[in-house]
Amino acid sequence: MPDPMQALVVEDSPTMRQLICFALRRIKGLEVVEADDGVDGLKKLSVGKFDIIITDINMPVMDGLKLVSLIRKDETHMNIPIVIITTEGAAEDRQRAMSLGANAYITKPIQAPQVINCVKKLLEL
Repeated sequence: MPDPMQALVVEDSPTMRQLICFALRRIKGLEVVEADDGVDGLKKLSVGKFDIIITDINMPVMDGLKLVSLIRKDETHMNIPIVIITTEGAAEDRQRAMSLGANAYITKPIQAPQVINCVKKLLEL
């Protein structure tokens, strides 16, 4: 049996993080690791191997855009697909996230099937 895939969910709102994780746990063979801000996310990245990262933009300490730019500069993690899930629906926010290297951009409120389909597509499941 292949090793399970790993998803890292970086979201400062416990309720939203729980919602995203609940959706992701419905994907067979995907394990979910949670981080509560960008700094915590980077710590988890430094000790684990992840197949996909899901992050919010607006977080204290380090926001999601800074996290995306740091991940894209790191040779070890630069090719991991990144999904942004955020309340920021403006076209310029989406454009900035994508230009920094995000692979997908989902605006809140989210629907579980939307998140599941996006992740499955990026992981080619």
